[in-house]
Order: sequence, then structure tokens, then C-alpha cells
Amino acid sequence: MRFKRMWAIFMARNLEYFRDRAAFGWNFLFPFLIVAGFGIVFGGKSFSEYKVGVFPVKNSRIGAHQMLQIPDGFRSAQYVDFVGVPSLDAGLVLLKHHEIEMLIQQGAAPYAYWINKSSPQSYILEKILLSSITSPDSDHFFHRQVVHGREIRYIDWLFPGILGMNMMFSALWGVGYVVVRYRKNGVLKRLKATPLTAFEYMGAQMLSRIFLLMFTLVIVWAGCDMLFSFHVEGSYLSLAIVFFLGCFSLTSVGLVLASRGVSEEFTSGVLNFISWPMMFLSQVWFSLEGAPRWVRWIADMFPLTHMLIAVRKIMNDGAGLTDVMPEMAALLAMTAICMATGAVMFSWNE
Repeated sequence: MRFKRMWAIFMARNLEYFRDRAAFGWNFLFPFLIVAGFGIVFGGKSFSEYKVGVFPVKNSRIGAHQMLQIPDGFRSAQYVDFVGVPSLDAGLVLLKHHEIEMLIQQGAAPYAYWINKSSPQSYILEKILLSSITSPDSDHFFHRQVVHGREIRYIDWLFPGILGMNMMFSALWGVGYVVVRYRKNGVLKRLKATPLTAFEYMGAQMLSRIFLLMFTLVIVWAGCDMLFSFHVEGSYLSLAIVFFLGCFSLTSVGLVLASRGVSEEFTSGVLNFISWPMMFLSQVWFSLEGAPRWVRWIADMFPLTHMLIAVRKIMNDGAGLTDVMPEMAALLAMTAICMATGAVMFSWNE
């Protein structure tokens, strides 16, 4: 392996990217517009879901047949989804992170419930709950409590997801689609006649994409932070390490797609087949709290899921690298599997 040959391909790919002003500008503008739109429309504080956590309930998925010991009028309210929560501490974490909008303890009256003052949904749900009791002494049916400590804005929860989504599309399309296009145009066949090895070429493509992803991440983060002043509880170094591992893992998935194929149309279909489920199931836009278990199993197969979980733990909860070791181990395992698969399958002209 010659580092000089890898460096030549690395620089050539970077220059190609920077000279394409349309793609270069869109990679910065797209996530910024999404963050700005949510910040303006929702004020960075809430989103339109009505989820109520009920504890103690062992299974997060509450079936229609399951009878909850809460006021009948509230249990039958429309547009309200009930999520099982095992304990008060677990419920308060979900409430603080806007994954639920109210927490209520089931049992006999008086019913204890918790709300998040920064959420308009909590205010509406409280009104629905209080109106579900028509007794004159309804004040004795409830015991209101409020979450204490720093409340996390929805924009703080959403921002890592937007960054991750932008990284996912850039990694999959910037490697998978581009290399297939090179193969179709005969560029790879000409490179095969040079001393460049397949490992050197794929390694240069991966390093180039990781560099571009991290470069874009820093610029977008800095620009959005000036407008919305994101609060980071944990270490910026820990965030950088997790984002780097996420870039590494997402790019390795792109390498698997780039290893074979000469049809841009077929590659585009495969990329859409992978990227869209990953975007919807990796909790970019909304939490999967209360979703069926099989949905969570599918979500755990995506590297973006583990990256976002780790980033949000560090950013919103102040977690350290030791606290996100399971997510980091999953990213490394997925990266190793995809790199090995891509290396075995790679072809210059097939």
C-alpha cells in the first residue's frame, strides 16, 4: 500500500466536491434551513404529538385491551397515545426530553401527574385531564407536579437528528452513487490499469467522505449555534468522537453499495430503500417511545440510530464516553462488517 497514491485520490475527490458549487452549497444550506424552520415555527420548544406516560407499567406498548387505572374520561380521550413507563425516574427522563408530554401515576385518586412547563402540549393535556372529572370536589382527584431542573427545548433534541440525517444522505450518495457512476463511465477501468489497488482507492474514498462530513458538520453546527444557542451538557470532544464514529459507519455502508453495480438507476433505488427507512426509524424527527418492539429491532440495525442515541445522551444528559460505550461498540461492529463486505465484493468493472 502506498500512502502517496491514496493521498492523490483523496485530494482529487475533495477538489471535485468543492468545485461542484451547487452540491457544496446545498450540503450547508439544507440542514440550516430545516433547523431554522423548526426554530421559527415552533419556537424551538415543542412539537405536535400527544403522548402520555403511565407508570408503573412494565410494557411500553399499551394495548387497547389493557385497562389503565386512570380517569375514564381521560383514558378515552381522542388523539392521546398512552405509553407504559416502568418507574417514576424513567418517566421523568422521558418527560424532560419531550418524548412524552405528561406523566401520570395510575391507581386510586388522588392521581399524581407531572408536566413540562415549556411544552404547550403539556398545558393542553392538563386541561383535558382536569376536565375528565366532573365531580364538584375534583380538585381532590389530582396532585399536580412540575419537572424540575433545566428543561430541554425540542430544538436541542431535534438538532442532532438533522445533522445525522444530512450526514447519512451525504455518506450514502456521496460514496455509493458516485463510485457506481465512475464504474459506469469507465473511470474505474482506467484506474485498474494503474498501480492503484482496490484497498487504496476505497480507503481514499472513505477518508475523503469522512473529512467532508466532519467539515460540513462543524460549519453547520457553528452557524446554527449562533442563532439558537444550543446547550451542551457533555464534552464537545466526546461529541466529536461519536460523530466521527458515525461518519465512519455511515460511509462504510456507502462503500458496500459502491462495491458492485453499473446501473445508476438501480443504485438510486437501493439508496432510497436504505436511507428513507433509516431516516424515519432512527428517531431523527420523533421518538420511538411506545412503538412495537419489532420496530425498535429494525431501528437498532441502522448505524444512525446508535449515533443519535449517543449524541443526545452527551448533549442533553451530560453523558461521558463510558456511558455511550454500547452505542460506540455497535457503530464499530457495523463499520467492521460493512468494510469487510465491501472489500470482498469490490470490482473495478462489474
